[in-house]
Amino acid sequence: AHDTPRAVTVGAVAEGLQHVYQAPGEIEFEFGGRTHRLTAFNGHTPGSLFVLFTDRTSGVTTYPANRSLALDAPASDGTVAVDFNRATNLPCAYTDFATCPLPPAENRLPFAVEAGEKLPYERS
Repeated sequence: AHDTPRAVTVGAVAEGLQHVYQAPGEIEFEFGGRTHRLTAFNGHTPGSLFVLFTDRTSGVTTYPANRSLALDAPASDGTVAVDFNRATNLPCAYTDFATCPLPPAENRLPFAVEAGEKLPYERS
């Protein structure tokens, strides 16, 4: 966790638009024998978090620009459950009229996340 949340500016699927989110910290997890970190943003409910990410499936079997993962508030020991089965598409996966944020560069995972929502049928 950061001492105080830091403002993180990210791009958007709409050219020239930016989004600013408050990032209270990073989540850290292990996969494939390596430790990975994702910048986490404040979620919709107090204490909850969400991450925007891309991975090796982006643009292949999942929406190219992003997916989102909602996370419950961290436990008292700071741990949080990361379940990529809960990864969802944002509205821009379904319409060209949405202005969805892009993940920060550090949230581009170097492996395939096969879990979660896939590319919408209408877009494949």
